Amino acid sequence: MQDPRLPILYSFRRCPYAMRARLALAASGERCELREVVLKNKPPDMLAASPKGTVPVLVLPDAAVLEQSLDIMLWALRRNDPLRWLAPEAGALDGMLALVAACDNHFKPQLDRYKYPGRFADAPAGTARELGAQFLLELEARLASGSGPQLFGARAALADAAVMPFVRQFAMVEPAWFESQPWPLLRAWLAGWTTSPLFERAMHKYAPWAPGEAGAAYPPA
Repeated sequence: MQDPRLPILYSFRRCPYAMRARLALAASGERCELREVVLKNKPPDMLAASPKGTVPVLVLPDAAVLEQSLDIMLWALRRNDPLRWLAPEAGALDGMLALVAACDNHFKPQLDRYKYPGRFADAPAGTARELGAQFLLELEARLASGSGPQLFGARAALADAAVMPFVRQFAMVEPAWFESQPWPLLRAWLAGWTTSPLFERAMHKYAPWAPGEAGAAYPPA
């Protein structure tokens, strides 16, 4: 039975936007009811809350709706931030938000064209790959700057969790090519994230939610 005191998170496990939201919720310890969505059969409750029809969507107990993944991250971390993701060791929150904006506005469109070339007749996959690689080289340079093994210092912060799911998706398109590129620090950073206990918790598998059912308790124990 749904606990009316808990937010409801509509999520899809493989979506990088939902992934970053789940990472922040797990890092903060903020509890919610997770409803795993089948994107080909979106639940009416989700569409009623957010007609845009994309995940993640967080419905708060007061019926307010957060429709953007970064807003969900900030909401969770501003309530509770035990890992200090909003206060990076090097730099500040504004710098992290600028990097996340570059990821979302410039890197993500190239990632889409690289991964789904058939959907974008105007952009051959090779061109998109090279344009996307420019952002990855910038991340490599940031990691090589001496501030630490994370993007904003020695410890992880919001920017790492927000950017990592998209770098992971890029790496999975052509794994051998990705491994051959001149970004060893970026590969080590990505491997550290994808083998971490936090990532394992965020990627826990849930059965698809059906109307009338209780969602899953998130984050998992």
